[in-house]
Amino acid sequence: MSVIAVVGLATMGMNLARNFARNGFAVSVYNRTTSRVDDFMRQYAAEGAFTPAHTPQELVRQLDKPRRILMMVKAGPPVDETIDHLAPHLEAGDILIDGGNSYFLDTVRRGKALEARGLRFIGTGVSGGEEGALLGPSIMPGGARDAYQQVEPMLTTISAHVDGEPCCTYIGPGGAGHYVKMVHNGIEYADIQLIAEAYDLLSHALDLGAEDLSRIFAEWNKGELESYLIQITSEVLAKRDRATGRPLVDVILDEAEQKGTGKWASQSALDLGIPVTTITEAVFARFLSALKADRQLASRTLAGPNGAMRAAAPGSLVDDVRSALYASKMVAYAQGFEQMQAASDEYGWDLKLGAIARIWRGGCIIRARFLNRITDAYAAEPNLKNLLLAPYFRDAMASAQDAWRRVLSVAVDRGIPVPAFSSSLAYYDAYRRDRLPANLVQGLRDYFGAHTYKRIDREGSFHTRWAQDGEEVPVR
Repeated sequence: MSVIAVVGLATMGMNLARNFARNGFAVSVYNRTTSRVDDFMRQYAAEGAFTPAHTPQELVRQLDKPRRILMMVKAGPPVDETIDHLAPHLEAGDILIDGGNSYFLDTVRRGKALEARGLRFIGTGVSGGEEGALLGPSIMPGGARDAYQQVEPMLTTISAHVDGEPCCTYIGPGGAGHYVKMVHNGIEYADIQLIAEAYDLLSHALDLGAEDLSRIFAEWNKGELESYLIQITSEVLAKRDRATGRPLVDVILDEAEQKGTGKWASQSALDLGIPVTTITEAVFARFLSALKADRQLASRTLAGPNGAMRAAAPGSLVDDVRSALYASKMVAYAQGFEQMQAASDEYGWDLKLGAIARIWRGGCIIRARFLNRITDAYAAEPNLKNLLLAPYFRDAMASAQDAWRRVLSVAVDRGIPVPAFSSSLAYYDAYRRDRLPANLVQGLRDYFGAHTYKRIDREGSFHTRWAQDGEEVPVR
């Protein structure tokens, strides 16, 4: 008998099934296109205790009770279709796990519907891509705690491990697991965009080629920027195209695609009133990249900077961009963690932000040395309002900000777009300001819409009859 089933044998499902088997678990494998089951068995049957299934009925007969089924199918309607395909054959207490990038409110809906049928549901974020799925991902399970306890030994075993700790922990009820994975992906969007802006700025301001930039990123990966994304940036920049002999990155079309999780993160932040400006600028940057034909026309039509531009010393600019990248990265994470705290408060999830940072240290796409700093910050102050207020981040931002500002000056001088760098610095400058120009915003809103305003010197709400007699009146 199998202790778990994996349904959906595309790349992630296939590699997670192999991961379970390599760690000693007996696994049933099933795919609605049954030829994939046969292909899987031909390729990987020797790797572990796999049992193929070609129908839902056959699958459920192979599983120990309570049955545990991990669904690895495309987010959206395919998840509902798979649930409808499997659920009629399951019994009360059986567990369905959605390991895809589902929208968290869909997870809430599915959990309630399955609970009404006596079934248990776990919405689980899985990060690490193809390699992580096979060798150890970061896993973010949410839903019924008793259901998680039934699969915890398996999930913690197959996850990545850092310092002997599994990169898997119970996140919270309902859609908490998929929400945290959504924010993870939003931070990933920001991280990638910031790296791309650093590459673009150094490439154009210093006329550096891909090989030079590859060496720079490799060097950066030895310091505080050490991370999976910095590492693979160096590797991508070093890759040569076999057909042309040019750096492969130079022949890749500059249109970035997306799966939607970054957009969901920004939309949810808007609903919660949390300014995740760096993540949102990264999403917008992908939208703008997709306007390729429009940009080609504009490049022949719209003027850029002219006249003398300040010279930048190559070595100092490289160092400045490194500092600006690190500072902007800190802002992106601060915003993402603030968003998760707001969602936790809104939905009653009781998220443990330090534990989330800890399970992101290995396996996932945004794994980085930097995450140890976040873990330490929440260990020292569990109710930390914003990461930027923690001593390490406060001091690091102070050290980086002069370089950060010089980088933006160079970018503006040369007409090089750095939306994520810019919005990160704007957020930092706004967040550290005791008084912002929102007082004028409120005055204007009151003038044209009688929306009222509050005063700094006494309690209550007020309205001024701006266009009438100019009198201020209190409003109950």
